[in-house]
Amino acid sequence: MIVTLRAYLPADETEAIELWRRTWAEHYPHIDFDARVPWWRERWRNELVPHAKIVLANIDSVLVGFMTVDQKTGYLDQIVVAPEHWGSGIAAALLNEAKRLSPGGLTLLVNKDNDRAIAFYRKHDFMDDGEDRNPVSGIPVNRMRWRPR
Repeated sequence: MIVTLRAYLPADETEAIELWRRTWAEHYPHIDFDARVPWWRERWRNELVPHAKIVLANIDSVLVGFMTVDQKTGYLDQIVVAPEHWGSGIAAALLNEAKRLSPGGLTLLVNKDNDRAIAFYRKHDFMDDGEDRNPVSGIPVNRMRWRPR
């Protein structure tokens, strides 16, 4: 399995949004992510695409993951990996690219009940940096940060 990373193109929008929907629905099956697609599409177009660097992970030209990072602020908004590729190293490759693009450090918010993601970030040198609430959903989140050594 050879994973290639590449820059996002506008033609990737539909596939990236579907990957987001499918991945989050797998992780949180009790939430109707089908109903959230219009909200996410608007957020994608108006908040992420204009302000974040978006990098896609492909295997044989099939989208299997992406990450979004604001290079000005170092905010890592998303790392999304297709459920069938969880644990494969794709998330680590995307995170390493985020670190490369934001060498001064990264910050993120992660849902407090997302033990898998919290463990992943801690494994990759992120430190806890307080608690907060997601500004959209109000769900409790952990603030985490990474700084280069």
